[in-house]
Amino acid sequence: MKNHPKIIRARRNRRLSLVALLSLSSALAYAGYWWFHARFWVVTDNAFVTGNLIPVEADASGVVIQVLAEETQYVNKGDLLVRLDGHRAQAALGQRAAELGRTVRGLGAQFATRQQLCQKLAARSAQLARIRHDVLRFRQAIASGSVSEQVLQNAQDQMMTLTAEQKEAQAEFTAIEARIGGTSRTEHPEVEAAKHQFVNAYLEFARQRIRAPASGHVALRKVQVGDRVHPGDPLMMVVPRDHLWVEANLRETEMEKVRPGQSAQVVVDLYGKQQSLRGKVEGLHPGTGSVFALLPPDNASGNFIHIVQRVPVRIALNPEDIQQQPLRPGLSTVTSIHIEEPGQSQDTSLASATAQEYQTDIFADELDAAASRAKEIITENLAPRTYPLEQSCSPDESNAVSFHAGQASRSAQEVLD
Repeated sequence: MKNHPKIIRARRNRRLSLVALLSLSSALAYAGYWWFHARFWVVTDNAFVTGNLIPVEADASGVVIQVLAEETQYVNKGDLLVRLDGHRAQAALGQRAAELGRTVRGLGAQFATRQQLCQKLAARSAQLARIRHDVLRFRQAIASGSVSEQVLQNAQDQMMTLTAEQKEAQAEFTAIEARIGGTSRTEHPEVEAAKHQFVNAYLEFARQRIRAPASGHVALRKVQVGDRVHPGDPLMMVVPRDHLWVEANLRETEMEKVRPGQSAQVVVDLYGKQQSLRGKVEGLHPGTGSVFALLPPDNASGNFIHIVQRVPVRIALNPEDIQQQPLRPGLSTVTSIHIEEPGQSQDTSLASATAQEYQTDIFADELDAAASRAKEIITENLAPRTYPLEQSCSPDESNAVSFHAGQASRSAQEVLD
């Protein structure tokens, strides 16, 4: 028996009413949810975990003889990761050390020559002063006939010879003084140049051992035993996982109320919706993602389509949450920002470069060790003094000797005139 049309119509009306009631209830529920909760939050699933990816690169040339770290392995700052064959660097270091010692000894010879010329100049000046007095006495005695003119002529000739020798000694002393005057055997420019060449060779030898610049997990290992590497060649990555943040790419239409300092909730797909991490907005990037793209758009070309741009927002994660729920760079998240909170100015940045991966001290002692070794080489090659200290020709004494030598030369010239 077929149903009566009125019964069918009534049943259909009840179903339509039920659908309408459910739709109205859903709309009211969503409106209530939006009014009391959703309008205070900006939510995006275009957000990813990111962090510092620290490259480990070669800083010296050599052949890899040992790789001591593998991907996923945790390494501490300063741990040895790669060892290069250091024979060539060691030979170059020895050569620079020998050159430094040779330079110091060569300068020691020049300082000894300077002392010799200083004494020679003093002797020539004394001889010239003595013969000048003889010439004066001979001139006074020639009138009485006690001294012949030949003796006076011989004395004058000898004085002219000594004057020329004194000028020659003065020129030699001036030449050596120009090379080493005003310095010492340890501070001469030639010693400094040789010392820095030794330091450079020492650093080249020390960099044959490549160490971790920061603590973290090894990733993207490219180096193999037998590879010949050069400065700047990438070897592997070190990823610190204790300092991570979220980069949420928000539409420009959602950025009106986003401020640094506002709290955020981060749901990572790795752990599901039941667990969330606490976060805080640290700062807003100064440009949209398209501006920093490899090929930025050229809207002036005429082929323009209006597309809503996205602005990256940096969100710091709570360190305690990261320890309880370890993360990895690149993970997808659903990030919600509580825009009802006042926050700070959009130009403010709460980000800081205080984490351990923002600086490294693995190279801090290399320069001091190189300088200390260079100082030892210089000290070992300093020749001991072979003359008493009171006979040395100091810069003041050499100036005095030059002054008296000049006076003796002028006095002799006056006597001859």
